[in-house]
Amino acid sequence: MALPGEGGRILLINPDGTQRVVTQGFHSAADPAVSFDGKSVVFAGKQTAESCWNVYELTLASGQLRQVTQGAGNCRQPGYQSNLFTVDSPEPWFQLTFVSDASGWMNEAGGGPVRSLYSCRLDGTQVRRLSYNLSDDLDPFLMGDGRIMYASWQRATLERGPLGRMALFAINIEGTDNALFAEPTGKRFKRTPCVTDRGLVLFVESDEITVDGYGQVGSVTFRRPLNSYRPITQERGGFAYFAPAPWAHGRVLIARRPVDRSASSGLYLFDPQSATSELVLDDPAWDEVQAVAIQPTRRPDGRSTVVDDTEPLAKLYCLNISTHNLPDLNWWPPGIVKRVRLLEGIPLTVAERDMYLAESVPGAVKGATRNGLPPIVQRRLVGETDVFPDGSFHLSIPANLPIELQALDEDGMALRSCRWIWSKNLEPRGCIGCHEDGEATPENAMADALRRPAVELTLPPERRRTVDFRRDVMPIVDQKCVVCHGPDGAPPRLDGGLAPVPPDGLFNRAYVSLLTPAGASQADSGRGAYVNAGQARTSPLIWHLFGRNTARPWDGEAITGQPAKAIPAGTITPLTNREIRTFVEWVDFGAMWDGIPGPDAGTADPSPADQAR
Repeated sequence: MALPGEGGRILLINPDGTQRVVTQGFHSAADPAVSFDGKSVVFAGKQTAESCWNVYELTLASGQLRQVTQGAGNCRQPGYQSNLFTVDSPEPWFQLTFVSDASGWMNEAGGGPVRSLYSCRLDGTQVRRLSYNLSDDLDPFLMGDGRIMYASWQRATLERGPLGRMALFAINIEGTDNALFAEPTGKRFKRTPCVTDRGLVLFVESDEITVDGYGQVGSVTFRRPLNSYRPITQERGGFAYFAPAPWAHGRVLIARRPVDRSASSGLYLFDPQSATSELVLDDPAWDEVQAVAIQPTRRPDGRSTVVDDTEPLAKLYCLNISTHNLPDLNWWPPGIVKRVRLLEGIPLTVAERDMYLAESVPGAVKGATRNGLPPIVQRRLVGETDVFPDGSFHLSIPANLPIELQALDEDGMALRSCRWIWSKNLEPRGCIGCHEDGEATPENAMADALRRPAVELTLPPERRRTVDFRRDVMPIVDQKCVVCHGPDGAPPRLDGGLAPVPPDGLFNRAYVSLLTPAGASQADSGRGAYVNAGQARTSPLIWHLFGRNTARPWDGEAITGQPAKAIPAGTITPLTNREIRTFVEWVDFGAMWDGIPGPDAGTADPSPADQAR
């Protein structure tokens, strides 16, 4: 996801039309944001081409400039937060939000570092990471209720395809209660949101990842963001837009250029009701972008926080996992979910990526597979626990850990999986159900799980296990499967010969056979001929082992209607339940070639803590 600004400058336009560059001496400057009293501006700047981006604050009346961040990675898109306080704090304090790549993680879709939301005090101290998504979180906008709305790249699940989507999320200013803000209807990639003074949420959306972030204008209402999507502009209008910012009377300042890029971008006042634009500034030698109004605004609501960065744990609970958003209530009856599984996402760091590419370790890239195989980030088991009869659960988990919850059926197979979520230090994070309607009100009932102490799923990293093909699955394939799927047997070919996978490694032939797409139509779907990474229930390999199609109605008739070919009786020694479980977990964990081994490598039985209620 490109962030504009390289070689940029910040221009101050006075009411009389005169202009002044306020970032003289900077190689690049971008992302201005105005203080609530209208007297100061924060922006991202870099002194030289080789410098990191940092946050600076400019006092408009005096021209005084001070650097805010230092040594916190490339810091972009800063903005002022409202006041934050704790119960025992003598007085509230103010912070800035910004986006940084300081984690050193690689984006799970590959191609660049992860950029996450961070905060710090106005003097640059107490830097705190707010978001732990394994792909980019960008474009923070502080709303009137004190929450931050932002664009979040969602890549975790197979249904979203190789590139996933960017959706609008909201989070509290100290990183708690991260949740979907706006319905994902419309184009796949939503960026640069803002809220007008008339309660309309505007954003730029596109079905492709554009280099400069431009797209068409879409909207939802602030009161019903999950059920009010409306497109405002269309490509047939001939223009693309970027970075709306509130003005007055429901209008916004916005950048606009021709769709075909035949001219530079200009600055316009845009009326979302009529979709008309009024020119403000257009210098053909420059692209005018990211305009903001310098005027006082109401300070958003403050926030009382329970987050304590010294505490290593957090809580996670669900009121009733039988509550869902599927179109047919009968598809998800009470009791269908037997257990919940907690998986940790293992990011590949930039340093690790560079090391693996330099050394060309065969099949050793932990964050992604290549040659058309799905780039699913590696997962590691934190634990499992039973669901209470009323559908509730209550967990104590490590804080600040990117996790995925999987709802399991009686076969230990994932029925549904969530996006990457996390809980901040000491945060009691809860949900109503499994992908429930975020605008719904839960039933007025005390959940059984909350009447008891939280189940501790707190295994240290060295005890969290993975399931991978090379170590765990291939021995079973060699012993039980090659007899029918060898060189002269039925497809797929599962003997262990090596198959070249350019440019930098080798995978086992059996692994490639199972995960390579069945045809050109599936090449970009993330689905393999026999294995759908991250989704055992829709994988023909798993149907073969169970002797039945294990897909569910919400997977669609194109999948549920496919026949399952059972293993012919008497041809092999039957697989044990443990061996079948190994295949199921391997696929649900992401179908990785090479995992991170540990003392519990393989499909060890759940620990006593995993089995507790």
